[in-house]
Amino acid sequence: MKFKLIKTEEEYQNALKHLDKIFHAKQGTPEHEELELLVMLIQKYEDEIVGEIPDPDPIEAIKFKMEQMEMTQKDLAEVIGLKSRASEILSRKRPMSINIIRKISVALSIPADILIKPYETI
Repeated sequence: MKFKLIKTEEEYQNALKHLDKIFHAKQGTPEHEELELLVMLIQKYEDEIVGEIPDPDPIEAIKFKMEQMEMTQKDLAEVIGLKSRASEILSRKRPMSINIIRKISVALSIPADILIKPYETI
């Protein structure tokens, strides 16, 4: 494959398809070198065109992870220690304390730096 900077969505999609074909190339082979170059070109395009994805709202991040883990509000209450506190946090009636942020971060594998971001409460 001839390499050039990726400038359009079509070129980007074609590069992703080609990447999928050579993804398991063995290290030290010409295909692996091609893979490394292609990854750099794709990364450059994504950084410039797509840009950084902003961090999610802390409460939405919790709800998303709970859904992924098939957790209920009751399960979250067990993590936090209080049923009413879980309800108040999810409904944005109460901000999270540092202690609760630590517990949720560990239990749901959400980076604490996402959970400490400011969010709107009612």
